[in-house]
Amino acid sequence: MFSSLFHVPLFLVLSTQLSDVVSEPSFTPILPPSYPLAVRNTYLSAWLPGNQTENIAYAVPEFWNGQPLTWSVMARVDGESYSLFGVPEPESGVKPGLLQSADYTSTHTTFVVTAGLARFVLDFLSPISPQDYVRQSLPLSYLTVSASGINGAAPSIQVYSDIDNSWAGQFGENVATSWGYALSRESTHIFTLTPGGTATFSEVDDMAQWGTAVYCTRPGSSSQVSGRVGGMGTVRSGFVSNGNLTGDWGCGLGSVIAFSHDLGSCGSPKNVSFAVGYVRDAAVNYLGNPRASYWQSAVPDISAACVHAFLDFPRADLEARNLDAAIASRASSTAGDKYRDIVTLSVRQVFGAFDVTIPKDTLNTSDVMVFVKEISSNGNVNTVDVIMPISPILYVMAPEYIRLLLEPVIQYLASGAWPHNYTIHDIGTHFPNATGHNDGTAEEMPAEECGNILLLASMYQLASGNTDWWKQHSSLFQLYADYLVTNGLYPKAQLSSDDGAGPIANETGLAIKAAIALNAFGIMTNQSSYSDTGRRFADTLYKDAVGTDAGRTHFTLTLNDAESWGTQYNLFLDVLLNLTTFPTEAYTMETSFYPTDRATNGVALDSRVDWAKTDWMHWAAGTAMAPGVENEDVRDMFVNDVHAFLTNGQNTAPFSDNFFIMTNGSDVAGVYNTYRARPVAGGHFALMALNGPARIEIGAGESEKSSTKSEGWVERLLARFARRYS
Repeated sequence: MFSSLFHVPLFLVLSTQLSDVVSEPSFTPILPPSYPLAVRNTYLSAWLPGNQTENIAYAVPEFWNGQPLTWSVMARVDGESYSLFGVPEPESGVKPGLLQSADYTSTHTTFVVTAGLARFVLDFLSPISPQDYVRQSLPLSYLTVSASGINGAAPSIQVYSDIDNSWAGQFGENVATSWGYALSRESTHIFTLTPGGTATFSEVDDMAQWGTAVYCTRPGSSSQVSGRVGGMGTVRSGFVSNGNLTGDWGCGLGSVIAFSHDLGSCGSPKNVSFAVGYVRDAAVNYLGNPRASYWQSAVPDISAACVHAFLDFPRADLEARNLDAAIASRASSTAGDKYRDIVTLSVRQVFGAFDVTIPKDTLNTSDVMVFVKEISSNGNVNTVDVIMPISPILYVMAPEYIRLLLEPVIQYLASGAWPHNYTIHDIGTHFPNATGHNDGTAEEMPAEECGNILLLASMYQLASGNTDWWKQHSSLFQLYADYLVTNGLYPKAQLSSDDGAGPIANETGLAIKAAIALNAFGIMTNQSSYSDTGRRFADTLYKDAVGTDAGRTHFTLTLNDAESWGTQYNLFLDVLLNLTTFPTEAYTMETSFYPTDRATNGVALDSRVDWAKTDWMHWAAGTAMAPGVENEDVRDMFVNDVHAFLTNGQNTAPFSDNFFIMTNGSDVAGVYNTYRARPVAGGHFALMALNGPARIEIGAGESEKSSTKSEGWVERLLARFARRYS
């Protein structure tokens, strides 16, 4: 019925089409290291390790940094109790549900589980809606449970789900946590958990210590809701015994907030939805001025946000499914199904690292800034050399976010508080405190960040057509271009974006970036002298062989060091922006070299290390597809190596961008290297970016939006997808 490009079948179709319990579960398109479940921002980021999926009844979801999260789903089928998800220690008499299939797309993760005479589809949706700032910033993620009978049965079904203090960053400590309950508009049931005695803008192990965890639900057309807060064992046992939640309410250590839905007889599918979230009244501290999430301009409080989330769900889900299909189709046509598997797993990881904000005091929606945390490395705020590898996905899906991410950086630099004549590395040592570095002390990457900021500005202008933005800050961009004129060709000992490899003097990759950035700046500002300088740098590096070996078989890691080499991913920017800073022969040379230096599991970052970076591998693959080069074998080599890393079964961390490509002492080939869930996965979109900017159309049309407002929206959606993908 559906084409292979649309990987997560709609949950109601699954519920009615499958009739037999499978002996071995299927994983579509692959079994990833970790499934994204609720991934909306750096503090609402829940994942399921792939190796736990087959035994999903006992699985324990995790925060991106590895902390366990309590999030359970149980069901009663004709009086028999089953754990469907997240119950590692079930109550007496509770049987495990059996996983039939697991699927993911760009926005959905779906598990089909059978229990007795019932089939359950657990559909986790984290909307991606970069053009709708309210939807994108709303800190809530959805779980829809669809229940139906098997083989003509119509069992009586009750569904249960709970969460606990782990969602508020509390793990058994003696923290005074207050709980709340509200029955709001549209019969929306809302539980909250708020820790006390914690400081605003504080973290413990990357989990926010201010804010409120939220769990909410609404009754379906034929379900009855009950709720309770209390000790986990007591509350779950009550559901197992009665199929609903009754008894005293009280929150202490080890308590859960829980809902149950009585669906009655379920021959055909019946659905219940939950929304889980983490709400911060103040999201980011920008230079001492708190900023709120954009959604607060539309709805004033948690209760209104929960109501809004459920009212918006049909449109958010339709938009998400349109996006899923568009990304999968474009990715497959760009570089095949393995490439599709990579980029679809990357999308939530990227947008789930952003906070779309406005000033908290005014809620001025014309003053939008996006903040990103350097997840899993050092927690810096709006690191310029993190925005750079993210940028290909933004170029394809949401070019305005390039500017929105740079805006906090540029405004800080324009204030004059940064005392150097080169671009700052980041605007805060640790998220969410974007307090700058007025003392001039920050990670020093002058050539890297000057090149990045000029290239990002050029990329934004090309993608958006906005020529005014750089002009507003022309003196800054001119300052950084002048720095590269003086210091770009022979950079002093310093770090590049790959700071884990250490500083190095006369790094060829930095000189390449300086050359391309100067040419881009010259073209953007119509100042040919800068383009001339950039091309002169390129000639020195390539034609004069200062940056290659004598036989010009490859670019070196350091200038005039023929034995060294590196993955020269910065060349991709020359190709993407069609700058022709370097001749086609330079791309051909470097592309031809990579297969000769490939180790067991891929091409290392450079001759110093035994690990590779998945984002830069895709940038190198993009360079291989430059006009006049078009080396599909090398493109596919890089794609296949990243895909093999994803599917080798050796990893459980959310999609790491760094893995060992050979075994060396304690370093094991195919195993991830430190980094988890980083937004630089946006670099995987490099190949799609070559097709041009803003090529992914997002959003339902007005007719589709209006049609989703009545009760029959799911049926119409099914019919529409059946026509579209049959």
